[in-house]
Amino acid sequence: MTDTTWGRVAPPPDGAPADAAPDRTTEPFELADSSRPGLWPGDRGSLDAPSRRALLALLRGPYLSADRHGDLWKALLRDTDAIVARLNDVYCDLVVDIDVGVAFVRNVELPDGGAPRAVRTAPLTFLDTAMLLVLRQHFLASDGADRVIVGKDEVAEQLDVYRGAMGRDESDFARRVNASWTNMDKHGFTQRTDVEGRVEISPLLRIIVGPEQVAAVRASYERMAAGGGPAETEVDREGDPRPGGASSEDAGGGVDVSETEEAS
Repeated sequence: MTDTTWGRVAPPPDGAPADAAPDRTTEPFELADSSRPGLWPGDRGSLDAPSRRALLALLRGPYLSADRHGDLWKALLRDTDAIVARLNDVYCDLVVDIDVGVAFVRNVELPDGGAPRAVRTAPLTFLDTAMLLVLRQHFLASDGADRVIVGKDEVAEQLDVYRGAMGRDESDFARRVNASWTNMDKHGFTQRTDVEGRVEISPLLRIIVGPEQVAAVRASYERMAAGGGPAETEVDREGDPRPGGASSEDAGGGVDVSETEEAS
């Protein structure tokens, strides 16, 4: 396989006929702007190394944290406009909450639709969303503590109120709670600790879970309690309800979790 480098065609050697075919060997482009970082020969990027790493971390997801990624967070705040411009080039936008210290990437929505989806969404089940609300309650009740730790058994006990409405026996419901607990870690809503079965709650929940999600879960629960099954409603990461599309067997009142597509 031939390596290809973007460059300019070298001029004909001295003494060669004017119409002679040019030498196809290439020379690397010289950077026109000496202020560019130039991290490797031919580098055309305009961001410095820390800002590029911040951009990459955002694209990899699920989020960037001021507490966990201090240097990258500083780079993000310093180069926000440039990083947003790079994200906009691939139909993405940036959500930043300075107070919470969290930033993440989302797809943009064009007025006429049809924007390419650089970030895929993962619809969560009704029980996933109910667990998010329980975790959020613990986070808000912490009164601004630096770290909020909660145990799996404690959360499962609070979710048991939904078991009868969902029509699940104890073992089946426990299996579903375990699956939801795993999803919380998978999507970055919790962070494992050194203690088995206990996790740290991400401040991300303060941004993505709001009154709309609470109302959606309550409506689904009331419908299930009345024997009507879960409501077919999804709620996206920004809290805007939209109809249809719940993808799991007991989905309803779910949250679309953004996940950046990774090249294989």
